[in-house]
Amino acid sequence: MSASTQEQALNALLVLFRMVLHIEIDGLSSVLRAKKRKRLPVVLSRDEVAALLAHLQQPYRLMASLMYGCGLRLEECLSLRVKDLNFENETIEVRSGKGGKDRLTVLPGVLKKDLQAYLLELKVGWDKARRRDLPGVFLPEALNKKYTSLSKEWGWYWLFPAKSPCTNTRTGEVAFWHVHPSVIQKRIHEGIQGAGISKMASAHTLRHSFATHLLEDGYDIRTIQELLGHSNVQTTMIYTHVAVRNKRGVRSPLENL
Repeated sequence: MSASTQEQALNALLVLFRMVLHIEIDGLSSVLRAKKRKRLPVVLSRDEVAALLAHLQQPYRLMASLMYGCGLRLEECLSLRVKDLNFENETIEVRSGKGGKDRLTVLPGVLKKDLQAYLLELKVGWDKARRRDLPGVFLPEALNKKYTSLSKEWGWYWLFPAKSPCTNTRTGEVAFWHVHPSVIQKRIHEGIQGAGISKMASAHTLRHSFATHLLEDGYDIRTIQELLGHSNVQTTMIYTHVAVRNKRGVRSPLENL
C-alpha cells in the first residue's frame, strides 16, 4: 500500500486507542514509518493545453481556461461566485481555498470577453429563477441566518451553477449548488483523449501547467507561490524540476565527445 494509506491507517488506530479506549501507546518513536515518494507533477506543454481547450465545449472550456490561466484548483474554480471577478483590476478573489485561506490571483485579459458574454447568459437564467421565485444559493457558514435575502442576490450566484436546486440532507434547506466536480473531470478526461494526449493528466494538471509555464517565462518563485496560495515556498519549488527553461541552458557532456 502507499505511504499515505499506511499513515491514514495508523492515525485511525491512534484515534481509537487515545480517544475511544483512552489508552496511551508508548514507543511510537521507534516504529518504522513508510516514507512518501517524491513524484514530479504531470505538466502539459503549451500546445497540449491549447489542444485540450479546443476539444472542450462551453462552459467547460471556460472552467478549464480559468484553472490553467489563474492556477485554480478544481474546487476553487467551481466555488467562484459572480462577485469574485474583478474585471477592472484583472483579478479573481479565491475565497476559502485549501486550508481555509483567501487569496488574489490573476484574471487573464483574454478571458474578459468570454466571461462577460457568459455572465450575460447566466444573468438571463438568474432573472428567470427570481421571477419564478426559485430558491437561492447555499451560503458559507451562517450568512443565510444573518442576511436572509443574501442567497438571492446576483453577486452571490455561482459562476458555474448546477442546473437544478438540491436539498441539504442535514438541514432540509433547498438551494442551488455549483456544478459537481465529476462533471468537469469527465469532460476534461474526454478532451485529453480527444486531443491525443498520452500523459496521465487530469483537471489538476492545468494548475501544475500554470505554475510551470510562469516559471519558464521568468517569474520569480515567490510570485508564483502567492498566486498558487502555497504556505511554504518549498511546495512551489517542485515546479523547478519540470520547467523546461531551466534545462535549456545545460549542455550534455556527450556533445563534447
